[in-house]
Amino acid sequence: MPKIRKQDALDYHASGRPGKIEVVPTKPYASQRDLSLAYSPGVAEPCLKIAENPEDVYKYTSKGNLVAVISNGTAVLGLGDIGPLASKPVMEGKGLLFKIFADIDVFDIEIDAKDPELFIQTVKAIAPTFGGINLEDIKAPEAFEIERRLKEELDIPVMHDDQHGTAIISSAALLNALELANKKIGKVKILISGAGAAAISCVRLYVALGASLENIFMFDSKGLIHAGRTDLDEEKKRYAHHKKDIALEQAFKGMDVFLGLSKGNLVSKEMIAAMAKNPIVFALANPEPEISYKDAMAVRNDIIMATGRSDHPNQVNNVLGFPFIFRGALDVRATTINEEMKLAAVLAIAALAKETIPDEVIEAYGEKHIAFGRDQIIPKPLDPRLIYSVAPAVAKAAMDSGVARKPIANWDDYETELKKRLGLDNKLVRNITEKAQLNPKRVVFAEADNLKILKAAQTAAEEGVCTPILLGNLKMIESLIQEYSLEISDFQIIDPKSEAEKARRQCYGKAFFEKRKRKGITEFEAIQIMRERNHFGAMMVEYGDADAMISGLTRNYRDVVRPAIQTVGLQKDVNLVAGVYILMTKRGPLFLADTTINMNPTAEEIAEITNNVAKTLRKFKVTPRIALLSYSNFGSAVGNDAIKMADAVQILHEKYPTIIVDGEVQANFALNNELMNEKFAFSTLANKEVNTLIFPNLSSGNIAYKLLQEITEGEAIGPILVGLKKSIHVLQMGSSVREIVNMVKVAVVDAQNK
Repeated sequence: MPKIRKQDALDYHASGRPGKIEVVPTKPYASQRDLSLAYSPGVAEPCLKIAENPEDVYKYTSKGNLVAVISNGTAVLGLGDIGPLASKPVMEGKGLLFKIFADIDVFDIEIDAKDPELFIQTVKAIAPTFGGINLEDIKAPEAFEIERRLKEELDIPVMHDDQHGTAIISSAALLNALELANKKIGKVKILISGAGAAAISCVRLYVALGASLENIFMFDSKGLIHAGRTDLDEEKKRYAHHKKDIALEQAFKGMDVFLGLSKGNLVSKEMIAAMAKNPIVFALANPEPEISYKDAMAVRNDIIMATGRSDHPNQVNNVLGFPFIFRGALDVRATTINEEMKLAAVLAIAALAKETIPDEVIEAYGEKHIAFGRDQIIPKPLDPRLIYSVAPAVAKAAMDSGVARKPIANWDDYETELKKRLGLDNKLVRNITEKAQLNPKRVVFAEADNLKILKAAQTAAEEGVCTPILLGNLKMIESLIQEYSLEISDFQIIDPKSEAEKARRQCYGKAFFEKRKRKGITEFEAIQIMRERNHFGAMMVEYGDADAMISGLTRNYRDVVRPAIQTVGLQKDVNLVAGVYILMTKRGPLFLADTTINMNPTAEEIAEITNNVAKTLRKFKVTPRIALLSYSNFGSAVGNDAIKMADAVQILHEKYPTIIVDGEVQANFALNNELMNEKFAFSTLANKEVNTLIFPNLSSGNIAYKLLQEITEGEAIGPILVGLKKSIHVLQMGSSVREIVNMVKVAVVDAQNK
């Protein structure tokens, strides 16, 4: 797991707009007419329709895709009863997960009510707002009664994820582990450490899958739950099937399955050694499991183990379940989340773990191969197939069990809809990150006496995407490291001006002189220029002492590009370098070129830029769909730029017929499919979602990307330099740490490809 520092976590939540979620309008609101439709008088019409037919609330409002994440803060993570206000960051985080994994909107609601009845009545009173309710971090045993009552008294899906999330994911893992161990669920002996909401829900689901209550031994903080105890609440009494007490250490002897939902370091190696052949160990306490993965695996080689941690195989993570369970329930307007729906989720998750794993998932975890087996009994949390595997299974179970009010008619269409909800922007950044982590490279940070650069280097190293090399004044860098308590003291730090680097300056300078001796530079000047970090860093890349370089946060663009071109040069068959920006928008990533280098390229140069950009997109696993922009649509206006872009399209169609490209076309037609189909159905871009815009000159490209970035407040990656022989990239002046880290990932992937 990446190291999370206290200050980093606080900064993440406090920076920019405080918190992690916001409410965004989904309808136009620019004109007075828009506002009149949105509110008064236009809003009266849907109100009257809903009054006539309450089901129309799903047609005219956001209710159908809106879930409430509700807590009273009595059992927050491992922090205990810290109250409703302190629980809010967790509830916002849950809302973020709902959105990014299943495109479900969330209002987080923190209720100041420990009394179960007051809590229940409060939730019932606000329930008409929502399509579903996710209860969170409510302590047992009150959680059982709260969920039971709300499920009975409301007609929308209600689920306490702390109970059922772990139960669903661990049940899927258990089914597959038992298959690998060649054991039957009805015969195995199961030991459970913990008797809270999650543990009791696990027992219920295991029994529903065929486990025998007589074979389940459940321990709470006071020992085995057995018939002789007088301190058991009604919920625990249901599991007091054993007549005699037994110590936890003794209970491990001959046990087939251990489920830990209690506290860390509770289980010893000797206990694991006493278990039956092919033992199944789910040590799910967080952040420290009941027994560490290392210790458990050291005891015996026939163990099948899962934890709640991401740095070990088989992470039992609730995010595998709740987003997709609610997605399926909402999409059929289920009146509840019943046992059939939970069992369907279990079976779908278990089945997905056995399917061939996509390369993008394998790369995400830095592996060469992942397949169903002892280290893959449940899917990985980042598996994009979860939404269209689990949600349809849940939806179908709701329909089959009679709780669906809006049955799905076409399952293929539904799967397509679910895939669209994933969001291409997140997928692109994830793909770049995954590929960078697969084969990290040495990256030169040419402005390392800047705090942002140092923080970005630290983050990039912790994410496992690169080995940083820091260029700059040694004393300044060390001072910043100490002042801001950065953990980068083991990074290589180089001061190109120092006496210690004299020999390398000589070596690099002479090599640079050989490249530039007919360009008006002397050998002395070439050696002297190596004191400048952009030249020194570029020569490190050229010489093989580094794989990539980034610079430009505090320098002019040309001060980075010129040394790069002079030092590493252009790729074979490439005549010019171009700058590409990626803007993350709600429609997905948008690629824009050339935005930074070529002042007024010719038609032939436009065609070359377009082809090079297309190659770059394919390396990011993106299919390029390219529009060449102008003020004209397919000859509708005359002028040099319009003719140039039309000529460039002709060249592209002749030389690169496989590229999806057309123009010249105005920007609104390029980005609006309806307009394109209505006016220019003949175009190669008709019925295509354009993701790449090529501009006729530097002025239009630069203005456009900066306008889009400011107006949309979209995240930007770039400029990515296309056409250089080796990986050197330029930062925007004023880039954030996150933007710098993203550029590092791009630089690493570029270095891999080159």
